Parts: sequence; structure tokens; C-alpha cells
Amino acid sequence: MIETPYLLFLGDAPDQLAAKVAQGIKDWRPDNAVGQFRMAGCKADVGLKDLTLEEAKAAGAKTLVIGVANRGGVISQAWKEVLIEALGMGFDLASGLHNMLHDEGDLVAASQVNGCTLHDVRVPNVQYPIANGIKRSGKRVLAVGTDCSVGKMYTALALDEALQERGVNSTFRATGQTGILITGSGVPLDAVIADFMAGAVEYLTPDNDEDHWDIIEGQGSLFHVSYSGVTMALIHGGQPDALIICHEPTREHMRGLPEYQLPSMQSVSDMALTLAKVANPACKVVGISVNTQHMSEDEANAYLAKVEADMGLPAVDPFRHGAARLAEALEAL
Repeated sequence: MIETPYLLFLGDAPDQLAAKVAQGIKDWRPDNAVGQFRMAGCKADVGLKDLTLEEAKAAGAKTLVIGVANRGGVISQAWKEVLIEALGMGFDLASGLHNMLHDEGDLVAASQVNGCTLHDVRVPNVQYPIANGIKRSGKRVLAVGTDCSVGKMYTALALDEALQERGVNSTFRATGQTGILITGSGVPLDAVIADFMAGAVEYLTPDNDEDHWDIIEGQGSLFHVSYSGVTMALIHGGQPDALIICHEPTREHMRGLPEYQLPSMQSVSDMALTLAKVANPACKVVGISVNTQHMSEDEANAYLAKVEADMGLPAVDPFRHGAARLAEALEAL
């Protein structure tokens, strides 16, 4: 178990989106974080108090969580200076980066000397099966996006919250490092060997009661040339009964790919539904989730109204306005 509370390490994050791990923890489990640690040049801020390591230790922080998801998931030498200092003060470290803490000899040595624990959240701890495609009992909904980091996890968490408020039996199923740090369990899907990814999703969403909804956290995008494979595994392994299309309208290009433009929501809906029907012919697209964080309230409402008229589906920002209408769409199936 990763001990709480956390000090969220933002390092030298180049923009707000790079700190999405820390932002997710702050938004969904604020009681688990005492503050944030930012290095010189950091351009992200999750709205917590800036603390030194000493101040965080005095405030009761147990674990320094690397709250940055940088491209390639690397631990820089500048970060290491802070991480080693933190280990020397008795902090455990937790990370969801592709660059494993346990692969860094100096971090391992410092943890051993100081009796601290290194938590690599992105290390699968189960031997997952190859997918068999057998229909499972229970119901499942998957968030699919026009791009990476558009709000698929927030959509799933908000939807799970809305369903439970309505008395519906549901479970959020984490598939990435932030979701796992928030809920304490899940599958680090992008670290699973490719042949076993769909099987890992089957493992994560097993047979359940007929009235139970698994709310599956989406990853990647079918239209993102770097990360489309993980999305395909979720679509086939998840066998979703419902899809929710997620979009962030202010993007100028695909995340990390300036030469690629975002697909339309309709294109994503058509492609995702076609692929989903391979594993579950009854699957339907039930709603649109729009991340309007960079819009004013009036701009957001106008945009949502247009999307709803164009797509013929309920369109909401579930973090800004709640996910009740998406929950209603699921209940109507």
C-alpha cells in the first residue's frame, strides 16, 4: 500500500497538462495531498500550497508522488537531486512513469539506506491472460477520446460518482497510473505486453451482477499514432455496452504531434463503434463529454449546445456540470 498523505512533485513541468497526475489526485482525492513541490522553471500549478520537503514532512506527508506525466516518462538528473534528498528525509517515492524507480541504482541505494519504499505504479503485478472474447455478465461503459489527455479519466470518475448518487451499482476501473493512485487498484495497461492488453481488460472487468456497471477509464486515442494500440485493447477487451466520446475543443493538434490535426467527434464515434461491435454487437454511443476548462461559462454552454444539436446526444462537461445526464443515458439502455 502507498502511504498517504502525499506531497505532489511537479518538478519542472513545462505546462499544466504535463502535471495531470498531480491534478487528478488533487481534484479527486484532495484529502490525500498536503501540498505541491515545484522546481525552478515549473509552469504547472495544481492549486495546492507550495511546500519544501521539510515543510511537507512536518505536515505529515509520507510519500512523494511524482505527479508529472512527461513524454517518454523519464526521470531527469535534476529531479533525482530532489528525490534522493526526499529519500534521505524518510519519504517513500511513488511514480507512474515508464522510467522505473527500481531501474535507477542511486534511488534504489538511497531507499535501502534510509529504509524507504519505492512504488512503481506502472509495473503489472499480475500475469494477465490472452483475451478470449467470451461475453461477460454485467454492463460496461468506456470513455474514448479524440486525443490523449482530454478528460477520459475525469469522465469515468464523474460518471461513477453520478451513478452511485442515483443508487446504481457501479465501479470505476482504473487503467492508468493516475487512476490507480486515486483509487488504489487497477491495471497499468500501457505497461502490459501487447498480446495481453485486451486480456488484462477482461481481467479488470470480470463477470458481475446484471445491474452492475463497470466504468472503464479510457486511454490514448484511435487517431493518435503513438498510443492507438492501448485504445484498441480497451475497446475489444472491455466489450463495452456503451461508449462516451471525450473531446477537448481548444487543441490545435494532437498531443505531442504538431503535424497531426484532431479528428472530429463524429469520426471517433463512427470508428470506435464499428470496432466495439466486433466484441459486442449491441454497443451504442450514448453521450459526449467535453473538457471546457479553457472556456468561460457562456462559451462552454454555447459549445455544448452546438455539439448536442450536431451529434444528437447529450453533451456535458462532467467535471464542470456533473455527469447526471450521462448517467441517465446509461440507465435508459
